Amino acid sequence: MTLILDSKAPITLVGGGPVDAGLLTQAVAHGATVVAADGGVHRAQDLGVTVDHVIGDMDSVDLARIDGPQMHPIAEQMSTDLDKCLRSCAAPYFIGVGFLGGRLDHQMAACHSLVEASDRQVVLIGDQDLCFLAPFSVSLQLPVGTRISLFPMGKVEGNSTGLKWPIHAYQFSPALMIGTSNEVDAPEMELTFDRRRMLVILPVEFLDDVISQVFKG
Repeated sequence: MTLILDSKAPITLVGGGPVDAGLLTQAVAHGATVVAADGGVHRAQDLGVTVDHVIGDMDSVDLARIDGPQMHPIAEQMSTDLDKCLRSCAAPYFIGVGFLGGRLDHQMAACHSLVEASDRQVVLIGDQDLCFLAPFSVSLQLPVGTRISLFPMGKVEGNSTGLKWPIHAYQFSPALMIGTSNEVDAPEMELTFDRRRMLVILPVEFLDDVISQVFKG
């Protein structure tokens, strides 16, 4: 597919789920270009944020309310609007708001999109948590005691240092073994994985740490 947007700067993505004004402001501080996934355009505009592009099947867009953004309809129904945004745009990294919270099926679909677009660096943020697809190797400096969850989206094995409960003895998969409610227990945590199938879930207050240490933003 031809890229709709090839950006040298980060991009904020806005979905149709619950959007907190403060989180959206924080996201836009990193990614000033705003791309809405379908009806996410109304979430952003209702909070006074200018949307540059709207990408999706447009089934949740009220065209009478749209004035300004470039519209990019993609009619097929085999992928989600987040999928459509990620495959149509390139950027150093993406911050997604409005994809966590609200309907559970939408949240699960958004997590699937992170794996589907494993060639993109994407972090999704919600009221409590952030989520990103772990690279093959990741190192993070976080306060000891920080809650961290690892959720596999397929079969995956890994190693860890700096976790209260190490992961090296386990073969993870969604149906058999998951890694929720772990803790950081050293000033620096290192994780390695044999494939890109593991989601990392952290409190949303560590967004800047993830961007600077994982995405190198």
